[in-house]
Amino acid sequence: MKRLVALLVVASAVAAAAHSSQPAVPPSILVSRQLAAARQLRVGDVVRLAPEANGASAREFRVAGIYEPTPDPMRINAPKHEARLHLPDLLSLSADPANPLALENVDAISIAVGPGTDPAAYARQLSGRVPGLMAQPVRAVAGEAGLFAVLERFHLAIAIVTIVASTVFLLALTVMLVDERRDTVGVLRLIGLTSRRILVQVFAEGLVIAGAGGLFGILLALGSQGLINRYFQWRYDTALIFVRITPDVIWRSLSIAVPLGVAGSVLASWALLRRGALSLVRR
Repeated sequence: MKRLVALLVVASAVAAAAHSSQPAVPPSILVSRQLAAARQLRVGDVVRLAPEANGASAREFRVAGIYEPTPDPMRINAPKHEARLHLPDLLSLSADPANPLALENVDAISIAVGPGTDPAAYARQLSGRVPGLMAQPVRAVAGEAGLFAVLERFHLAIAIVTIVASTVFLLALTVMLVDERRDTVGVLRLIGLTSRRILVQVFAEGLVIAGAGGLFGILLALGSQGLINRYFQWRYDTALIFVRITPDVIWRSLSIAVPLGVAGSVLASWALLRRGALSLVRR
């Protein structure tokens, strides 16, 4: 019996020595696709990360995977050289050894509220319970005072100016086209067609032309959005979607283009139909 116990002790000592002789596996991390391409990293490679630019206090990590960074319009020009670490590894790497509370402090916490909960009311309640804590819904941060709201207003102003200018140009072009057809309109008046009858025909013609032009523009936008997205995704090395033609955009475009086209045709023709039939045929 004593001999068996001695053999077990020796076997345990040999196994412990063999285990201690094996190199420790570095902690695993994830690296962004851009960083992996820039540094030619692959899954399984061992890298060294340091909290200082001079490489002091560097630690080894093993690349466990490569991920695509979340598209962020705020960082479209910033390099996407990123790495994701487990929280204990990140704290042990970046914490200040001289600060005893370095592993206990956090700057921000994200909280997901449940269905039916008002984020603004919950933020006010949370701010009142914890002194010195500022809670604010994420949507409020990017709300009316945010950068995207300013860009949206800027785009709206550009759209209004573009629509007004294009409407004036369309009206002038329509007046010139209608004036070239004065002989045809005069002949129709002389054979007995009333101004209302001719105006209805002009309305139908303008509706068809405006609808066809709107459909052509939508088809052109649908066909070019892929090329535009691929070019800018290549240019900025991101998965961000720059152009997206949605059904709401399509119906909004048609609701603006078709009435403006019909109104331009009718207004230009109405000014011509107010003249006499003989003056239209130059008699």
